Amino acid sequence: MTNRVAGKKAFITGAAQGLGAAMAKALASEGAKVALADVNFAGAAKLAEELNSAHGAGTAHAFELDVTDEGQWIAALEAANAAMGGVSALINNAGIAGGKGGIEEMSLADFKRVMSVNVDSVFLGAKHAIKYLAQNQPGSIVNISSIAGLIASHNTPAYNASKAAVWLLSKNVALYCAKKGLDIRSNSIHPTFIDTPILDPLRGMLGKQEAEAKLARQVPLGRIGKPEEIGMAAVYLVSDESRFMTGAELKLDGGISAM
Repeated sequence: MTNRVAGKKAFITGAAQGLGAAMAKALASEGAKVALADVNFAGAAKLAEELNSAHGAGTAHAFELDVTDEGQWIAALEAANAAMGGVSALINNAGIAGGKGGIEEMSLADFKRVMSVNVDSVFLGAKHAIKYLAQNQPGSIVNISSIAGLIASHNTPAYNASKAAVWLLSKNVALYCAKKGLDIRSNSIHPTFIDTPILDPLRGMLGKQEAEAKLARQVPLGRIGKPEEIGMAAVYLVSDESRFMTGAELKLDGGISAM
């Protein structure tokens, strides 16, 4: 452990599994306190127990949060601020793929659900976390977008639209904080296919080996990504190493966007 984020206090959504859990583990291993927020409270609590066992009591705290509910955001951030003695980083990670079919087949209800979970959550998180980050400057907001927010496909209208919105909203928040004279950065991470449960539907259809091989063939580096690789990107963006980086996008896509 090199304590790259010692003293940082990060609030992470969708933290019970996948990228959220990987980022929480990476941050805790580098000295941060973490608030694990998830609609799956049991999963978040289990991870908090593991992190406290590994890194010491008080390292992690679990909170129940439906990221589409403004009241729950207000309550969870207030509780996390009290539990950790401040909040200096917000990681908006919670998201869903959701919805089936192209633009003609997808229902409006499915479209709205994806936009609510993926975009409303980022709006609500920034809206209500900035006041806490301002009390714990330098602060950092890290929004998990996707390479699908920069490169479209033919059959994921809601996911493309939502992740593109996260990308530009991240820039808006960066400029807002800079204009206000706040030392709060806002950046987005754009992963490609990562070995998390979001790939499970495809694995269920094709089998694990074939599904992952199919995805890897689309990546110039020839493989899908590891959650730990996103975790270390989050460490960089939360740490003071990235003090001059704001309104930017970090592409972790194995070279897809270079084609």
